[in-house]
Amino acid sequence: MVEQRMSIGRMEEAINVFGSFDENIRLIESELHVAVTNRDGELKITGEAENVLLAARALKALLALSAKGEPINEQNVRYVLSLTRAGQEEKVADLARDVVCITAKGRPVKAKTIGQRKYVESIQKNTVTIGVGPAGTGKTYLAVAAAVAAFREKSIDRIILTRPAVEAGERLGFLPGDLQSKVDPYLRPLYDALFDTLGADTYNKYLERGNIEVAPLAYMRGRTLDNSFIILDEAQNTSREQMKMFLTRMGFGSKVVITGDVTQIDLPADKVSGLKEAVRVLRDVEGIGICGLTQDDVVRHVMVQRIIKAYEDDEKRRAGGGGKPAGKVRR
Repeated sequence: MVEQRMSIGRMEEAINVFGSFDENIRLIESELHVAVTNRDGELKITGEAENVLLAARALKALLALSAKGEPINEQNVRYVLSLTRAGQEEKVADLARDVVCITAKGRPVKAKTIGQRKYVESIQKNTVTIGVGPAGTGKTYLAVAAAVAAFREKSIDRIILTRPAVEAGERLGFLPGDLQSKVDPYLRPLYDALFDTLGADTYNKYLERGNIEVAPLAYMRGRTLDNSFIILDEAQNTSREQMKMFLTRMGFGSKVVITGDVTQIDLPADKVSGLKEAVRVLRDVEGIGICGLTQDDVVRHVMVQRIIKAYEDDEKRRAGGGGKPAGKVRR
């Protein structure tokens, strides 16, 4: 057993890092098998030499993040620990640097992981960005935030959000109401992101003016979209023909973001995903950025990361012939 001491700095930053009822410190102690105590503005870390070193590096990174005004929570702590184990904790400071946009409630939207930061940078740099990754990695939300920021800066005139109206393994039958009522359930995640960033009243105002359009992918055929920020969500459920149709709608002064998760394809087994095809075909095309997000970029509940990892491990076992899973996973 060894012991290491380190200075805290400002008490406000230490309180932020410790969390409510020291929950963040308890998480670090549990993950690294160390004991951390705070005495007179100094942290004392006790445990095995390697674990103590890891804990000290993680705490230093968290204190640096806190010094930039970032709230420290379980997601921050777990992500910093993963970076520390990979020897990349110095990259944490970059995460608090850039604000994508400010929400209707005054909350700054920022990239929370290195992968998310690369994704945001690609959106800002490229005409077309394809973001591929599992659920909870912020693909749609960050794209909407970037669209709202571009609209506020008047660099585009319209925000157009679309997704294929494909049922997720269920037959919903004939839904009641007019056409808008029938497609609204498929577009709800896009509405939620817009409501959060713009506020419901502002969203409705821009919708009435035609500055915002939320529509199923089928509505895009035959159109040319100039000076627009266009987001195609759930792109893994497009066919090859739909993806080509969508990409050729782009007009002058427009920017396109395509998001999807290739592990959650709801197309018939004989249909090739347009997203998979686009990643393969467009990889070397100038002006197109392709960003791969992973389970490390998940910013939802920690259980989402564990579930994604469990499914990935199962896929590897199947591919390696290490036994069949209990149930068939549809790809």
